[in-house]
Amino acid sequence: MNSAVGIRPTGIGVRQITHGPKHHWFGYYDKLQFDPTARYVLGMQVDFEHRSPRTDDQIKIGMVDLEHEDRWIDLGKSHAWCWQQGCMLQWLPGSQREIIWNDRQGDRFVAQIMDVVSGRSRTVQHPVYCVSPDGKHAVAPDFRRINDVRPGYGYTGIDDPHGDDPAPQDSGIVHIDLVTGKVNLVLSLADIARLGEIPNQQLGIKHYFNHLLFSPDGSRFIALHRWRYPDGSRLTRAITARRDGTDVRIFCPNGYTSHFIWQDNEHILAQSRHWDGNEGWGNFLFKDVDGGGMVREVGRGVLDPSGHLSYLPGGQWILNDTYPKTKARMQTPHLYHVASGKRVDLGSFHLPAVYKGEWRVDTHPRFSPDGKIVCIDAPVQGQGRQLHLIDISDVIGR
Repeated sequence: MNSAVGIRPTGIGVRQITHGPKHHWFGYYDKLQFDPTARYVLGMQVDFEHRSPRTDDQIKIGMVDLEHEDRWIDLGKSHAWCWQQGCMLQWLPGSQREIIWNDRQGDRFVAQIMDVVSGRSRTVQHPVYCVSPDGKHAVAPDFRRINDVRPGYGYTGIDDPHGDDPAPQDSGIVHIDLVTGKVNLVLSLADIARLGEIPNQQLGIKHYFNHLLFSPDGSRFIALHRWRYPDGSRLTRAITARRDGTDVRIFCPNGYTSHFIWQDNEHILAQSRHWDGNEGWGNFLFKDVDGGGMVREVGRGVLDPSGHLSYLPGGQWILNDTYPKTKARMQTPHLYHVASGKRVDLGSFHLPAVYKGEWRVDTHPRFSPDGKIVCIDAPVQGQGRQLHLIDISDVIGR
């Protein structure tokens, strides 16, 4: 890391909290991994690496007790998972003791909700992607279609029934009422494919949704509308909608959007390129309106433009990471102080070349409820992917 844009303070402690011979990880960066007390940290356990999941591959669901010598506690299992995002395991927002994750039962994908104290569980008849802040609603794309168009992000075991349809009317984003279990299709691929201008429109493109996230008040959600070309390349528009699928807004319409996070209920920090004439990729603050409103870049040349973004509680710091940099293949979680524009690197973690494609290990930094601890995924020599804690309390307390 160039010292001109990043610093690495001494005293930042890194603690490995899972160990081999089994491999452990959590997956994506925008889920609640810590319980409300920050004592328990969720994770997934598997006994192989370096290949795609097969239909019969099962993972274990568990949690680490940080106050009891990092003891691993088995909780359940899943047959619906991928390397990048796991099985959407997360604490149910607003609950002190319930978690939710995706599974497969027979010929359908479902979600399981478990009370980790009593062990009681119930099944929701549709998988989830993201859950509203009150824990009562969820939205999800069609994981069968994602697995067809982008393996590594969907689930094996059930084929896409609309595999030959470029934009099916019966596939898209569903809303799940987690209280009643009712499921409704709220935004179809056919509808989104007809809305607005599709950059580089051509025959043979195949539409799908991925990467959904509720706004802080739960009234709207973001989704990436993507389409794949016959050669395997893809473009992306970023949209928001009410949770019933109405009032759709294309806030980044240029065909290039990657990772994102809500700054507040009206603004979104998202990665894009060729915005306002800038070359390359950057992190841009959009307003939640068609076209993005007055778009401005954040942290140019300092905040990595390809990492996984989160705002720490209070919004003064942005948590991010990098993909492997240089031939050394080091990944660097880092903090960006919004007011000063300063960056603090939290360490460098080697990603061996064998971790490639869909089974790579992104650090995907996640933070504790008080924002003082970060958990990442990273390989350990001889142990494979494992969970690590980084204490950032001294950094953000300055």
